[in-house]
Amino acid sequence: MSETKRLSKRQFLKNAGLAGAGAVGATTLAAPYVKAQSPIKWRLQTYAGPALAEHVIKPSIDAFNKAANGEMTIELYTADQLVPQGELFRAVQQGTIDAAQSDDDSMASPVDVAVFAAYFPFASRYSLDIPALFHNYGLNDIWKEAYAEVPGVEWLGAGSWDPCNFVTTKPIRSVADLKGLRVFTFPTGGRFLERFGVVPVTLPWEDIEVAIQTGEIDGVAWCGATEAYTVGWADITKYYLTNNISGAWCGSYFANSDRWAELPEHLKTLFQLSMDSSNYYRQHWYWWGEAHYRVTGGKLELTTIPEAEWHQVEEEALKFWDEIAQRSPRDAKVVEILKTYAATMQKAGAPYRYG
Repeated sequence: MSETKRLSKRQFLKNAGLAGAGAVGATTLAAPYVKAQSPIKWRLQTYAGPALAEHVIKPSIDAFNKAANGEMTIELYTADQLVPQGELFRAVQQGTIDAAQSDDDSMASPVDVAVFAAYFPFASRYSLDIPALFHNYGLNDIWKEAYAEVPGVEWLGAGSWDPCNFVTTKPIRSVADLKGLRVFTFPTGGRFLERFGVVPVTLPWEDIEVAIQTGEIDGVAWCGATEAYTVGWADITKYYLTNNISGAWCGSYFANSDRWAELPEHLKTLFQLSMDSSNYYRQHWYWWGEAHYRVTGGKLELTTIPEAEWHQVEEEALKFWDEIAQRSPRDAKVVEILKTYAATMQKAGAPYRYG
């Protein structure tokens, strides 16, 4: 091989090496470009006050932020911290905040099915009833349909919380004892309880404790034993009525539509997994707590309205259902599903329904 040919080959290899290095360099420069973008930041407000949020959402948000690996961070805000609870839906819709965890009812969602969120009276007996209704009885599709009619907000899915019992400063041992009670409660549940003389009161979360201490209200029809002890209401009330008007609170996650659309698919999936994680955590935390605090809490005296008398309240709830069904064809469809579900559980017998 001549010297000229050796040089040509050497020059070729050198040029090829430079070209290869250039290609690698281009690839290297392109990959970090995505990572170099500013992390996505969301502000999410929950319906829950600080002590409750530590359980009902914070563990899942902390896990999300860790798993997002710097690509996205969610800042968590508690009840009324950024906007009042009654303005929460509009705040998400307008992009004032990016996401919310709440029931549709108390955040004033402008959809007909909002009435079934929170504590629709006697729609559930146990916390597992809520996911069963949404995933297996068609409520997921109905909620998606309803929210598709409202611009600006993406409904992401529902989950269940605790039952709705009365936690009060006055004892309740009969339906007559409900008359005149001023309680902090949810809009739809409050409208139903008015039939028995209850006076529903709406206040900011942080004002509830003082309102009970000063006698402005007589207690809450907002939660079960777990929340009453966790947030401190058990310290300033005396009685816990074991009869409940609903076995599980129904709440959902919502996001601003534009912000949700901006997320890459893997972050959408991660957020949905964090929702599932939160839903699972609450299932066992509340199930444990409701029994634990009744038995070992020691701060609240348990009272019970006799079953035969309480049956009057249950019968009145069915009349309430029929009235709600008159509001829209979609509401009628939900009521029909609730009736079918209740009948199925009753026929299945224990442990699904007793008696």
